[in-house]
Amino acid sequence: MLRVAVVGSGPSGVYSAQTLVQQEPLARVDVLDRLPCPYGLVRYGVAPDHEKIKSLQNNLRTVLEHDRVRFLGRVQVGAGGVPAARLRELYHAVVYCVGAATDRHLGIPGEDLPGSWSATQFVSWYSAHPDAVDDGFVREARSAVVIGVGNVAVDVTRILARGAAELGPTDMPDAALRALTASRVTEIQMVGRRGPSQARFTTKELRELGALPEADVLVDPAELALDPACADPSALPAPQRRNVEVLRSWADGTPRGAPRRILLRFFLRPVELLAEAGRVGAVRFERTVPDGRGGVAGTGAFEVVEAQLVLRSVGYRGVPLEGLPFDAGSGTVPHLAGRVLRDGAVAPGEYVAGWIKRGPTGVIGTNRPCAKETVTSLLEDAPALARREVPEDPLAVLRAEGVEPVEWEGWRAIERAEAELGASLGRGVVKLPDWQSLLTAAHGKAP
Repeated sequence: MLRVAVVGSGPSGVYSAQTLVQQEPLARVDVLDRLPCPYGLVRYGVAPDHEKIKSLQNNLRTVLEHDRVRFLGRVQVGAGGVPAARLRELYHAVVYCVGAATDRHLGIPGEDLPGSWSATQFVSWYSAHPDAVDDGFVREARSAVVIGVGNVAVDVTRILARGAAELGPTDMPDAALRALTASRVTEIQMVGRRGPSQARFTTKELRELGALPEADVLVDPAELALDPACADPSALPAPQRRNVEVLRSWADGTPRGAPRRILLRFFLRPVELLAEAGRVGAVRFERTVPDGRGGVAGTGAFEVVEAQLVLRSVGYRGVPLEGLPFDAGSGTVPHLAGRVLRDGAVAPGEYVAGWIKRGPTGVIGTNRPCAKETVTSLLEDAPALARREVPEDPLAVLRAEGVEPVEWEGWRAIERAEAELGASLGRGVVKLPDWQSLLTAAHGKAP
């Protein structure tokens, strides 16, 4: 018997568990998560109006219901919970799939003003993450600036621009739905410091902005013209070429007079968030131009854009987990083909997969080959690992030490409670938004 703990139940964790039980018939896998709900960013990061991507939960569910896989939610590993060293004593191997839990900062004056948020905080709020705080994101706002031109930036821009009829059928928590429905935000500017040909969003996500029934999408032809690649996009790789083609079509189009406007801006670098009445009131940008080496240079020309809501979407970053080595420069755990390295040497029985291994890159599917590489390393090491004695049932030991996990039936009870809540509100499934309601439901009580 090979007993493995996988820490994290997002795609990288579930794919690691799946590969283990597929390739090793004697493997038994406990998938631990600090939250009572599985699926990681598929539940708490995918936008609620992206039903097709969210349906990936069904594939992840199949793995977590495997007879040699066990989901253990509400198990904190590291500071304030089960020490990494203790976990290593209870299992032959531990695979850490803890993602990238924080955001990169802009490092500019005014970044911490009220009304300035990371996009992740906003996403957590409308996705009902139990750690999210509702501090009135849109309450005082008439205009918003989203800094960044990746898919997360597109997601938050799209959610801000949707109406009640479009958001109502989603699983968005009721408080967020009511706040967004009452929002007075009519203008959203999504801004990148580089050019259209270097934007990180996918064409599929980009086109969804143009399909919003209550928003016009505008692009300044002058900003497209600053990008040399836009003069002849045929020389670009296919993804960037398609992006430029979509942006050009919007630059040439005529607004329909929709109640909201989305402006896609380029070659503007944020230099300061400006205060008004004690909160953010505008963003000061410096105009940039291509520097000929793939980057941009400042021009000394500035533009001030009004905004009572600023969402910073400039990338995720891994955080240290107590008991594991950490490379602060890359925000990852040092590793060799998934094997954790301590002071340059392989740490027996410790592994990483997902963003904490490779950094916040790729799409959900990228986690499959990443997990496969890590599990291949683990199984190569398995003969030596399995010689070490571990408890017959690590869960019994954890319980004896005061850990009270939410098991799979507890998660199913949460799902039933969310379906009942939605029915009571005349909607579909509606997520429970806080720790108390989740744990009450997990223990079989009405929320």
